[in-house]
Amino acid sequence: MKMTELFSAQLEAEASRTRRALEKVPEGLDDWKPHEKSMPFGRLAMLVARMPAWISLIIGRDDLTLGASGMDQRPLRTSAELVQALDEGVAGARQALENTTEEHLQKPWKLLVSGQVVSEEPRYVVLRDTFAHLAHHRGQLTVYLRLNDVPVPAIYGPSADENSFA
Repeated sequence: MKMTELFSAQLEAEASRTRRALEKVPEGLDDWKPHEKSMPFGRLAMLVARMPAWISLIIGRDDLTLGASGMDQRPLRTSAELVQALDEGVAGARQALENTTEEHLQKPWKLLVSGQVVSEEPRYVVLRDTFAHLAHHRGQLTVYLRLNDVPVPAIYGPSADENSFA
């Protein structure tokens, strides 16, 4: 199996899992956080919704400077806006994966902060880590849901609220 096929399959699986979590995000809790050091609910939900857009960025650009990426940072206030951002990011990622090559995924990609390279890895490693990063933050999001008495969707198997292997 080609890497592009593997990543495309992972994208589709993670998109549906992520959609189920984002559909549950309640309105009016954007500033809520479980601890003073935690990310606010609205920012976390926005991050999860927009993370699939990183895939097309990783494939289409050779580097990213944090703070100067041009990434859309407008707040997403409703679950419908979150899901729309997810859908847009997934569509772009799907197209980028369809149009790239195995050879391109072997090429290096850099992350910079204040002009300094803080990470340089082959694109396929960065893509792999992006999926793990998405799962991590989606897991945080489900904890935020639980702490606000919002039913937690089944993600990789049943939750206490949904008895399905979605």
